[in-house]
Amino acid sequence: MSYDLPRPAGRLLLTPEDKEAPARVRRLRRLGLGEHPEPALDAFADHLAERTGAAYAMVNFIDEHRQFFAGLRVPDVRPRANTDEEAKPEIGRSMERDHGFCPHVVVRRKALVLEDVRDYPRFAGNPVVDEFGIRSYLGAPLIDTTGMVLGTVCVADIAPRAWGKAGLEAIKWTAADLVGRLERREADGLLS
Repeated sequence: MSYDLPRPAGRLLLTPEDKEAPARVRRLRRLGLGEHPEPALDAFADHLAERTGAAYAMVNFIDEHRQFFAGLRVPDVRPRANTDEEAKPEIGRSMERDHGFCPHVVVRRKALVLEDVRDYPRFAGNPVVDEFGIRSYLGAPLIDTTGMVLGTVCVADIAPRAWGKAGLEAIKWTAADLVGRLERREADGLLS
């Protein structure tokens, strides 16, 4: 699915149009972000997953066509012997732009709490629900001091989660903390 094509009347727009994507790509390139995994961001994602108890945690930078997880924590998945359950694919470092919920967070410029994605028709049909078994999501935008949304910090789980107000405040604080770290790196000239 392409996110920038007009939709016929009455059809649900699953992935919102992102008019800031070209400017974001330029900003991310200047910052040296969104092209390769970063051990510090992987460690950040690990800490976030441990703090929330979520199966997945990501630091996600989004361009016009894809999402790139520069920081990624995925569960250790081992094939189960003697089961009829079909194995789910693993989340890799990149994902199509119409997969997942982070593009919505970027365009909305607001945190998104989905305690059970199946409760929201707009999100229940997203490919990550069936392909990866994602059932809950909590994400916040990474908005720098220029006002640009660089991407998101998020967690996701394979079971419904009652994130609540505490979860919402925690993910927003985490996003602000990470933006501060990225901007300090930029100011110190430590970007790749």
